[in-house]
Amino acid sequence: MAILVTGGAGYIGSHTVVELLAGGYDVIIADNFYNSSPKVLDRLKTITGVDVPFVECDVCDKVQVEELFASHPEIDAVIHFAAYKAVGESVEKPLDYYENNIGGAMTILQAMKRHNVKNFVFSSSATVYGDPETVPCTEESPANGATNPYGWTKVMQEQILRDLCHSDKDMNVAILRYFNPIGAHPSGLIGEDPNGIPNNLLPYIAQAAIGKYPSVRVFGTDYPTPDGTGVRDYIHVVDLAKGHVAAVKKLFTKSGLVTYNLGTGNGYSVLQVIKAYEKAIGRELEKNYLPRRAGDIAENYADPRKAKEELGWEAEYTIDDMCAHSWNWQSNNPNGYKE
Repeated sequence: MAILVTGGAGYIGSHTVVELLAGGYDVIIADNFYNSSPKVLDRLKTITGVDVPFVECDVCDKVQVEELFASHPEIDAVIHFAAYKAVGESVEKPLDYYENNIGGAMTILQAMKRHNVKNFVFSSSATVYGDPETVPCTEESPANGATNPYGWTKVMQEQILRDLCHSDKDMNVAILRYFNPIGAHPSGLIGEDPNGIPNNLLPYIAQAAIGKYPSVRVFGTDYPTPDGTGVRDYIHVVDLAKGHVAAVKKLFTKSGLVTYNLGTGNGYSVLQVIKAYEKAIGRELEKNYLPRRAGDIAENYADPRKAKEELGWEAEYTIDDMCAHSWNWQSNNPNGYKE
């Protein structure tokens, strides 16, 4: 069984490729290196011993996507990661986000229809819950109140997939709503390497820790949370990757449409994460307290019980593990995949 992983050279995609190979699946990576590096492919070979087939492809390009499916008739399932992913940037560039994220998914799904591929894992997000009235969020919580264009692209794609499954009873779709992936592979060979100034908390902390920035930015200290900073459910990227393998396994049982939260069930504040990172590096970091950022919410964390009950999956790594593995990656690769 061959699994096509779009965005497979990216942060979550690359870690998922490792776990798919460990699970005995054949993998094909499609990526255009918009937010990743060709060096990831060599690192994956070092970790797994497998030279993973790779196709350079922009998922928004219908010709390229058609060629991809035509040249790989062995594809049985698609895990779709390829998308823009920065909340703040989506507020500034909404049209780019709608065009790329929804357009890319549509191009892939149309090609799957032409080539009779019936299994699809969608990389959704806890942002679909918007600013939840109550936490933790279950899969039954309202998922139509995003607070930024990135989140709305996920809400809209989820609806497209529900409509598709309603019209085609042979489709098997797993919508995975993940919370905040952080950390890196324990080998330190692959990890998060964003372009430019990191939008997400952990890579910014990591780069401040190696001296790229004089302090760690804390956006908002007046949220209605215990210490005033935003609370999120941080999940180790390897745990998240294993959740995708469990979802693929579920699809091959003819599951139809299924939706799962992938999180730990624990909420940590920005200041708690910084403290855990300080523990990993053995020193304190300077903090720069700033106003709230557009599109951010006070608190969100998962109720992950459904994934445990139906997939047999649960997160295993602690926040200390996540920060230690992030630091192992960043300290051994101070410039990420760049020379």
